[in-house]
Amino acid sequence: MTSRDLHQQPVRGSEPADLSAASGQLAADAEALAADHHLFSMLYDRNGLPPLWRREASFETLVRFILEQQVSLASANAAFGRLESRLSVVTPLGVRSSTDAEMKTDGFSRQKMGYVRGIADQIMSGELDPVALVGDADETTKRLLQIKGIGPWTASCFLLFVCGDRDVWPTGDRALYVSMARNMDMADVPDPEMGDGIASAWSPMRSTAARMLWHDYLGGRAYVPRSGAGFVGGTGKVLG
Repeated sequence: MTSRDLHQQPVRGSEPADLSAASGQLAADAEALAADHHLFSMLYDRNGLPPLWRREASFETLVRFILEQQVSLASANAAFGRLESRLSVVTPLGVRSSTDAEMKTDGFSRQKMGYVRGIADQIMSGELDPVALVGDADETTKRLLQIKGIGPWTASCFLLFVCGDRDVWPTGDRALYVSMARNMDMADVPDPEMGDGIASAWSPMRSTAARMLWHDYLGGRAYVPRSGAGFVGGTGKVLG
């Protein structure tokens, strides 16, 4: 297999570790939060357990995170779906071979085109291995923040959805702050400083706290997982 052939293959990396154990930890943390905080008692009674929502360590996942920056999940999923439909399989070579016009039609801004092309270049050169990013949280964050286009929010999402870290709070995520305001009878949506300050009381279970707030924001028990969101199910199969 040539180098070109290699980069035509999907860079899927590894599936999330032991989803069964992660599901057990999610349940335990949700119950602990519900026992200690009225907010989560209310959410648990209303919605039950939130989805685990995990993703593979892969090029596809990094592309999804870039697309999801500062837009709705539905909009990001639609853009990724158009990219995937055009390429059949989303690979570094496929992205690097795409024209500006093609990627604009897919739904990429010029800035996001540059970000995903830069990530593709690093993977094709061997400088970046998505699987190798999974490890110590501080080291993972440090390495991610060295990648153009990845900031604190994206790094936090990688730690939460890919690494499965237990105590991650994606600062700046507006859906979390909106969900907090709705469920804590706030007159206004808290700014990041206020919202993050409130969330500090939920450590060391902030990942589950975030999942419970997101779940309620998306409809709680009425929430139906969207096809094409790139999350991994209990069987290890990528959903959508």
